[in-house]
Amino acid sequence: MEITDELVGTMFAGAVFKDCGGKINSLDFNPSEDLLVTACDDESIRLYDTANAKLTKTTQSKKYGVDQICFTHSSHSVVCSSKNGWDESLRYLDLSKNTYLRYFKGHRDRVVCLCVNPKSQILMSASLDNTVRIWDLRSNVCHGLIRVHGRPSVAYDHSGLVFGVSMDGGAIKLFDSRIFEKGPFDTFYIQDSTAEVSGMKFSSDGKLMLASTTDSNVYVLDAFNGKQLHVHKLEPCPDGGTLEASFSPDGQVIISGSGNGTLHAWNAVTGTEIATWTSSDGVPSVVKWDPRHLMFASAASVLTFWIPDVTKLNTPRQSHNQYNYY
Repeated sequence: MEITDELVGTMFAGAVFKDCGGKINSLDFNPSEDLLVTACDDESIRLYDTANAKLTKTTQSKKYGVDQICFTHSSHSVVCSSKNGWDESLRYLDLSKNTYLRYFKGHRDRVVCLCVNPKSQILMSASLDNTVRIWDLRSNVCHGLIRVHGRPSVAYDHSGLVFGVSMDGGAIKLFDSRIFEKGPFDTFYIQDSTAEVSGMKFSSDGKLMLASTTDSNVYVLDAFNGKQLHVHKLEPCPDGGTLEASFSPDGQVIISGSGNGTLHAWNAVTGTEIATWTSSDGVPSVVKWDPRHLMFASAASVLTFWIPDVTKLNTPRQSHNQYNYY
């Protein structure tokens, strides 16, 4: 089924999980399985079955805490950063065996962004120590280092051939992942913003780029020339935290939480707001769209799965659906 503005407007909270004992810092969908993982302030990692809307496993990380988290290409392996303030190593964790496969050591301050190359075993990490490090999941040796000014963020495009690195002054530098050591091949600047970029994402077709900033704005950019297409101004988080924005799988819809406890969806091309919802609990600062299904997840201290109500659509359900739904 095509993701239309009308369909997005019908979405509602289909499942709500109140099992986390604190703020959810990050979440990620598995790219090939019906799984979602969360990292929570109660020092837990939780794995959910998204097809059946149930919690399947809880793993404790009492020694390190857990902040950023992302799946690797395995259905039960993740990389996560710590939140204990004294050990900034990344940990490569097998959730099925509850075993650390590898440690990635080198960062000297909090890691604020993790990103796995969609086509290879390469991982990027961005830290408040003003560095971006590039790792191969098969080795604990750092394979590349990019020094930046200010708070960095990183993102791969869906081909895995290009990645972006943000830094202060609203600059976003684009690198060829095969020859990144030669420096960026292009640099964009977000206009009229003195805030730092706190998160980036490419659309699935590589044509658009999202940049979320520390002053709670979401910028939509042309990924080829950096032209600013739209800006969405949101309420800041009361605790001074950052907001995450996400593309739908087809790149046509953008979702983001706001500091006043609402969620918003916009048409990525026109910039028109499609829908607004009120979250189940607190500020939904963490949001991601499932890459394989008509569903997105938002999180504060409560995790919510949002799904469409197809009974409200004016058009009949088609049998040749492009995406599944629950």
